Amino acid sequence: MSVFTVFAQLVEDLADLLQPLFGATAAAAAIVLFTALVRLLVHPLSRAAARGQKARTALQPKIAELRRKHAKDPQKLQRAVLELHAEEKVSPLSGCLPGLLQLPAFFLLYRLFSSTSIGGETNALLNHQLFSAPLGGRFADAVGGGGLLGAAGLVYLGLFALVTAVAAVNYRRTRRTMAATAPVTVADGGQQVPGLGAMNKVMPFLSFFTLFTVAVVPLAAALYVVTSTTWSAAERAVLYS
Repeated sequence: MSVFTVFAQLVEDLADLLQPLFGATAAAAAIVLFTALVRLLVHPLSRAAARGQKARTALQPKIAELRRKHAKDPQKLQRAVLELHAEEKVSPLSGCLPGLLQLPAFFLLYRLFSSTSIGGETNALLNHQLFSAPLGGRFADAVGGGGLLGAAGLVYLGLFALVTAVAAVNYRRTRRTMAATAPVTVADGGQQVPGLGAMNKVMPFLSFFTLFTVAVVPLAAALYVVTSTTWSAAERAVLYS
């Protein structure tokens, strides 16, 4: 029995369990519940990432001193900053781990709702819907079938509105965070350590990439992304306050 067969049965069982409460949208509710369970599993890592962010903020006075000390040697400054992070046991990349660990669940849903058959049998999950939008369909299918203001199109418009609101909140929070942990610069020229400047410009906009993801993946996978993104925003509001 393949992992896809096992996972498909898990989704079906969750949908059956939730059917009395959610009716025809029980499978969609099962995906939301599954996403919440995944987020609960990685929550300890999210807490660790929050502690790491606060620790990096606390290092700013020391980094400022290194900036002054190695103002004329960017490479030495970069090495000194990395050594400081290692000495204080603070990883600049600790915040990426919770997101990376969620990727297998996302790709599992993507594959599951992109396949017409599972274990040699017809994929019954493709018959499930979120209101009038098939969980195996995509935004292009919804628009092509009934237009943007059709029943399925309105489901996507609702998801886009939610993602945009969450992305706007994340954008403001990320800008504040990046300002608090200002990139290391060389005092004389005001130049950033190589690579950091581009990353700092891109980071605040990453949440808006979710809009593209929701538009191109099956609706089931889009539900996972939207639920996880909303969870992240609420989680960060609590952990980083």
